[in-house]
Amino acid sequence: MNAESSKETARFLHYQGLFRFLTGFAGIASLAFNYRELSHDLNKAVPLLMVVVYIALAPVILQRISQPTKAHACQLLALIDALLLGCLIALLHLSPLPSLLFFLALQFNALAIGGWRKLIADDVALFIGLLAMMLAYSFPWTMEVDLFTSLPPMIALGLYTCVYGRNTSTEILSDGKKIKELERQQIQLKLRNYRLSKYLSPTLLKAIQSGKDVKLETHRRKLTIFFSDIKGFSELAEEMEGQPLTNLLNNYLTEMSQIAIKHGGTIDKFIGDAVMVFFGDPSTKGVKEDCVAAVSMAIAMKKHMKELQQRWVSQGIQKPLEIRMGINTGYCAVGNFGTEDRLDYTLLGTEVNLASRLESAAQPGEILISHETYSLVKELILCEDRGDIQIKGFQHPVKAYAAIDLRRNLGGAHQYFEHITDGFSFYMDTDRIRNYDQDKILQSLIDAANHLQSRKKK
Repeated sequence: MNAESSKETARFLHYQGLFRFLTGFAGIASLAFNYRELSHDLNKAVPLLMVVVYIALAPVILQRISQPTKAHACQLLALIDALLLGCLIALLHLSPLPSLLFFLALQFNALAIGGWRKLIADDVALFIGLLAMMLAYSFPWTMEVDLFTSLPPMIALGLYTCVYGRNTSTEILSDGKKIKELERQQIQLKLRNYRLSKYLSPTLLKAIQSGKDVKLETHRRKLTIFFSDIKGFSELAEEMEGQPLTNLLNNYLTEMSQIAIKHGGTIDKFIGDAVMVFFGDPSTKGVKEDCVAAVSMAIAMKKHMKELQQRWVSQGIQKPLEIRMGINTGYCAVGNFGTEDRLDYTLLGTEVNLASRLESAAQPGEILISHETYSLVKELILCEDRGDIQIKGFQHPVKAYAAIDLRRNLGGAHQYFEHITDGFSFYMDTDRIRNYDQDKILQSLIDAANHLQSRKKK
């Protein structure tokens, strides 16, 4: 039996015991006034003495009953109370006023502590007791109203309603205080959650708040991993004082985080000026969509750096700071690492290391992506082939590309042209072509077109 049911049983026991005591002695008093010869007729007095013994023994019996069965015992005694009350009304010859008062007392008690189900059960028991006594002894009905006979049930009903009202008022005040305390605790809990949310990615926070079990476990999933840092930040840290440098870094991380959150990334950690973000867990839109979101985020960060550079110049930072980024896509172990008492939601694997190495190999202002990432985003994002580059920690060179921009952003006026198919690879950046090379390039294109055209005619 849980605490709530135990509390409800105790409440039922308290009010049913009060009802039994008041109506029992009120019934005895009413019968005493109605049958004034009771003091000389032991045959009529003995049943009343038995009722007194029942009223006295009922609490003792309930105390000796074990807690799991106490609720059923309370229900049984309540039915006996209603049955005896029916017998009492029959003994009063259905006198209108006292019978009505006892009946109303039963209705009030049943509805107050048990609801409609108890009301129906008690009324059935009452009418069974009433009919049994009427059939057994054929009591005549009476319409006489005796004030002395009606006074005890009136007092009993008044006392019961006063005690119930007072207790209910006390409970309401107590519940009001508890509600206020719960509201205060809820506000404190929301404030703590808000403070804790500063240490977690919104995506991760949402997953935890949804009821996701937090334990030591990992799973293997294909993710897109992003690393970035600021080129030249270490040199700047040697020149600037602590607080201005802190403000600059916090401002940079805040705005980069907002871009990451906007694109659905999970912020793994900040390491000084470095940022690690991954896409694909705890929620994913699909490997390709996650990959496109990651590269789109990097492009948005690169563009936003132009605005930050202008802002920093106005703050006296003459040397422009550039962000460099690396992105890779592959299978990683992602989940909760650490101990039972201290968990870190992160990811591990060779693909994570490759993303970090690509970031280190990128030029300032460049987004360097792996071939796996390029194969997923090339239709939507224009990329430039950087060839095979030697990555620290990897035995063989790695194919890398530089992400330029979303193709839809370039429109018809872009300076980049690219086409890749079997046996043909073409990329041209018109902004980087020197004037004295234009004729050579144009002639090469014409020669290639003529050769292809001649092959087509054969």
